[in-house]
Formats: sequence, structure tokens, C-alpha cells
Amino acid sequence: MAAQQPVPGTQTGLAVGEVEEFADASTRASVSLTNPADRAPLPRKPFKFGRWFRATGWRHVVGVVMVIFSLFPIVFVISSSLNPQGTLTGSNALFSKIGLDSYVRILTDPNAPFLTWFGNTLMIAGITAVLTVFLGALAAYSFSRMRFTGRRFGLIAIVVVQMFPQLLAVVAIFLLMSAIGDWFPAIGLNTHIGLIMVYLGGALGVNTYLMYGFFNTVPASIDEAAKIDGAGHARIFFTIILRLVAPILAVVALLSFIASVNEFVVASVLLIDTDKQTLAVGLTKLVSNPRYADWSAFSAGAVIAALPVVALFLFLQKYIVGGLTAGAVK
Repeated sequence: MAAQQPVPGTQTGLAVGEVEEFADASTRASVSLTNPADRAPLPRKPFKFGRWFRATGWRHVVGVVMVIFSLFPIVFVISSSLNPQGTLTGSNALFSKIGLDSYVRILTDPNAPFLTWFGNTLMIAGITAVLTVFLGALAAYSFSRMRFTGRRFGLIAIVVVQMFPQLLAVVAIFLLMSAIGDWFPAIGLNTHIGLIMVYLGGALGVNTYLMYGFFNTVPASIDEAAKIDGAGHARIFFTIILRLVAPILAVVALLSFIASVNEFVVASVLLIDTDKQTLAVGLTKLVSNPRYADWSAFSAGAVIAALPVVALFLFLQKYIVGGLTAGAVK
């Protein structure tokens, strides 16, 4: 077969890996693309700060400013917790005085059972987070996969109820729990179970709607394939769907845990005895005295109370960042 002849101005008829370049009308040079030595490097543009700043540099500046703005309260609280004077005015100069007196004082003060408050908080927040995820996932799966009478009205009611803050229902919650305590003292006022039930009722609505949107992103073909193999709704939910929606379960668990740790109003109304109160209620007593507020011990308690939240966030980070539904269906 005769060799193909190149056509000027095109690549038709060229051998594989060959490119015809014309320096001028009378000169032709064949350059092999397979040989790195024959490829001339592209010229680099000179670095210009103004062009870099307009393109991406300003984003770095904004990010650094936001990080400093976010870290300053944390640094101030840590500095105050290490200040042995116990006042906020003495903590204006960051880390001017460093000592562990505040931590020793809050851990050993018999009038402030910090470890009891800490244990109550972890128990209430942990149980609330687990039950919120479980019950919310059941409700979200029902709304997402099943069609029943009142489904649309239920979804709208969940959204409408969340428009009203829980603070508006404090009086009603107190009266309701007081009446329930007359019949069932174990779940009435001044009980951890009663407080957990109130937390569940307030958090299930928004978390159910949040998980409902994520459940809709899981293809229904997965359910159909499992049903063909003979699986029922319970098996599909517990063995398939829960694994695919692990990211949203981790997010809901984290948000519920943080909300339970930081909640003050309802806990202060329902929990009366000192040994049954949570950290948010107990630490407030340290600064409620107008004559002497031990802000240093309060800051030390706040730092210790933040450790479980940070640990939980780090533990659930891989589930929050990763999207496990990617590639579930080919």
C-alpha cells in the first residue's frame, strides 16, 4: 500500500504520532509527539500579585479573617479558664496568668457537683441523640417510601410546627409534665426520662423532614430489587437503607447531641434537684451571684463540656464528609 501523503494545512494522511508544522511557506518540520524531547515547553506567565489576588488571593484573605474571628472566643474562654483570679476583667490580657486553679476548684467544690452534672448531660444527650436518629429515620422512611392517607398533610404539619420556637411552649410543657407526674412520677417533673421525652418531641419534626429529603435521594430501584429477592420493609430499612443514609444519620446525631448539651431553658424548668441538673443549668449557678461570679471556674467547666462534642464530631467526620450513596446503583 502506498504511503499516505500529508495534505498542507491538515493532519489527513499523517502517521500515528506525527504532526506537520510549517515554519513558513517553504519549510516543513515533522515533530514526534511520542518523544518528550521534541515537545517544546509552554511558556510560563510571570507571576503578578495583582492578578493572583483578583483571581484567588482575596479568598485566602477572607478565609483567614473568618478563622481568626471564629477562634477568638475559644481562645478567650481558654485564657479565662487558666486565669486563677476568677474574673473576666483580669482575662483581657490573654494568657497573662496561667494556672489550673479553676479546674481544680470546679472539680472539687462540694457545692457544685460538676462531675454529676457532666454525667447527667452525657446520658441525656446520648440517649436523646440515639432515639432521635432511630425514630426520625423510621418516620422519614415511611414518608419517603410509603403512600398513605394524610402523608402530605403530615409533611406540611412538620414544617409548620417548626415555625414556632420551643421557648413558647415552656409553660405548657411545665403544666403537662406536672400533670403527668401526678399519675406517673417516673416520667414527670424532675426526672431525666421526662426531659428526654420533651427533647424528642421538639427535635423529631425538623430532623424527620431533614432525613426525608435525604431518603428521597436513595434510588427506589434498590428497594424494588430487594423486594424481588423477598425482603420486606423492615429488612430493607435495617440492612440496606440505614447503611446508605449513614451521612445524614451522623449529622442528625451530632446536631441533636449538641442541642441537648447546650439547652438551658427547658432543663432549668423541669430539673429541680441539684444532683439531677445538667451542665448548662449547673454552670449558670457559678455566675448567678451578683456579688461574686466565678467566671474562671465557669470557663473551665465550659472547656471541659466542649470536649465530648469535639470528640463526637471527630468520630463522625468521615460519615459527614463521605457520601455513601454514590455508586449504589449502576
